[in-house]
Amino acid sequence: MKDSALIAKARKAFHKALIEKAVLSVDGKGVASNADGGNKPSCAIAALVAEKLGAKRGTKLPPQSSGSLFEVEVCRFIENCFPKLQHLRPGNWKVMHLGNGNVVKTASFAQYAHLSHLAKVLEADHELAAMLGNDYMIAPDIVISRVPCSDDEINEPMKFVDSNACLQADLRKSNNELPIMHASISAKWTMRSDRAQNSRTEALNLIRNRKGRLPHIAVVTGEPLPSRLASLALGTGDLDCVYHFALYELIDAVKCYGKDGREDIIDQLESLVSGKRLKDISDIPLDLCC
Repeated sequence: MKDSALIAKARKAFHKALIEKAVLSVDGKGVASNADGGNKPSCAIAALVAEKLGAKRGTKLPPQSSGSLFEVEVCRFIENCFPKLQHLRPGNWKVMHLGNGNVVKTASFAQYAHLSHLAKVLEADHELAAMLGNDYMIAPDIVISRVPCSDDEINEPMKFVDSNACLQADLRKSNNELPIMHASISAKWTMRSDRAQNSRTEALNLIRNRKGRLPHIAVVTGEPLPSRLASLALGTGDLDCVYHFALYELIDAVKCYGKDGREDIIDQLESLVSGKRLKDISDIPLDLCC
C-alpha cells in the first residue's frame, strides 16, 4: 500500500535523496557508507539497513561531503513537514541550514543576542578571550526560528496589546526585531570518536547562555551501532532526544543481527526506544509542535 500521509511520503523522499546523492551507498565489499569498516557489528547492521532502504553500490563519499549532504537533506525533510503543521503550531517559521562557515550564529536570535556584546568585549580583551574561548558562539547545523509578530497580527481576533503592557515580550515585533530560535538540530551522519560529545557540548552551551525560552535541542544521525547511539542518547537534561534517520529499519536490522547470540545489542536498542531517548526522524515534525 502506498504511503498517503505527508510525513510518511517525506520520509521516503528523504531516504531516496540520500541514496541518489550517494550519502547512503554500499561499496564493493558490501560495507555501507555509514558503517565503521573496522567494527563487525557496525558493518553487519549498516548493511542490513542499507539493503532494506534499497541502497546502491557505489564509491563512498568523503566524510565531509557526506556529512554536509546529510545536513541538507535533514533540513529539507523538516522544511517539507513542520511549517505545514500550522493547525498544531501556528507561526511564521523559518527553517535554515547553517552548515560550516555560515555567518549566522546563535547571537542572531533573540535569546542569544547578548552574546554579540560579549564577542565585542572579548575582541578588545585578549586575556579574557583566552580564558573564555569562543565555545559560546555556536552555529548549529539546522535552526528553526519564528519571526516576531506585528501588533496587527497579535490583535487580529481582539485587542490583546497596546502601549501600556507587553513591553518586553520577544514575540512582539515592536519589542524585538530578531527571530526567536525555536529549535537547534545537530545532524551527524555517523558518530565517531568525540562527535557525540561535540553535540552535547553545543547543547549545554545553548542551555547555559540563553536569555528566555530554551529552544528544542535535538540530534539526527545515521549511526548504525546501538552502543554509539547510547553514548549520546542516554541521560536527560541536555538533549530533547536523538532521532535516527531510519529507526524502523534499524530495529529490524539489529533484531536480525542479534538473534544469534547478541541479544545484548537488541536489549540496548530496545532500552533506548522504550525510554524515548531514540526516535525515528518522522517523529521530529510533531515533537517540534509541543
